[in-house]
Amino acid sequence: MKPNSSVASDSSGKVNDRASIAFALVAVLFWATVPTAFKLGLENYNPAQLIFIASGVTLVILMTLIAIGGKINQLKKISKKELWLSALLGLISPFAYYIILLKGYSILPAQVAQPVNMTWPLILVVLSAPFLKQKITLKNLLALLIGLAGVMLISSKGKGFAIEKSDWTGIALCLGSAFIWSVYWIINVKRQIGQLIGLFLNFLFGFCYLLVFLLATDSIHLQAGKSLIAAIYIGFFEIGITFILWLRAMSLSSNNARIANLIYLAPFLSLVPVHFILKEPIHSTTIIGLFFIISGILFQQTRIGIKNKK
Repeated sequence: MKPNSSVASDSSGKVNDRASIAFALVAVLFWATVPTAFKLGLENYNPAQLIFIASGVTLVILMTLIAIGGKINQLKKISKKELWLSALLGLISPFAYYIILLKGYSILPAQVAQPVNMTWPLILVVLSAPFLKQKITLKNLLALLIGLAGVMLISSKGKGFAIEKSDWTGIALCLGSAFIWSVYWIINVKRQIGQLIGLFLNFLFGFCYLLVFLLATDSIHLQAGKSLIAAIYIGFFEIGITFILWLRAMSLSSNNARIANLIYLAPFLSLVPVHFILKEPIHSTTIIGLFFIISGILFQQTRIGIKNKK
């Protein structure tokens, strides 16, 4: 059915907002399934192998979208400076970020690994002080402490604040990946090219790094089965299709902050496939810890959070 052209102009904003929320919720639902896909992929692949396959799929999707959008000529106009920046960003993500994150997933339950990685907005605030010349307030530090308390609760797996020694490595890896992701976004702020073109170049360089790494370690192999399906799924829905849905949601919204906050539903929704597909028992400390982390993030995003230096 075609849209009704008689819709009043003052209603178009509401129509767009409803569409924006719909696109955002679909994206969030896809992202909520990714932790389960990570664990399924890691059953037969190591982190580098898994993200190599997923990155290849993502590259094909991004290249297709660039071609459909008539933006191929833009690739010919990329400056050397942007290429060098893309080479650096590709080294950070997908190469380093996903290898470290997936190594954390290989050690920890999915219900622990994902929320710990979700602390990156809190880490980003701290790193913004030296890199973006922004001032850290007492409120920012309090938000960080709230988030870290959430990490400790989740990591305990239902045992209060008692964390097993074997889990510390996984927690450090997931926190390390959050740190790397924050650095990625700080560097990305300086980009002069569109998001789609920039993301494609990052993944192109990252894919090349992964290929060289796997060749050097003699560990390239494609093993048919659910891990391969999971790797392809990750390529589609961790970055590829879901990224476009999210951009569409943001472009239609009259309030990007409201849409952006929907992403914090993902870690809660992810507990459903984690429980029913991976058969992980969901601990009460996971849910409480998630509330701590999300509360800390939202707390620091209020107007009196970060203040720019004059």
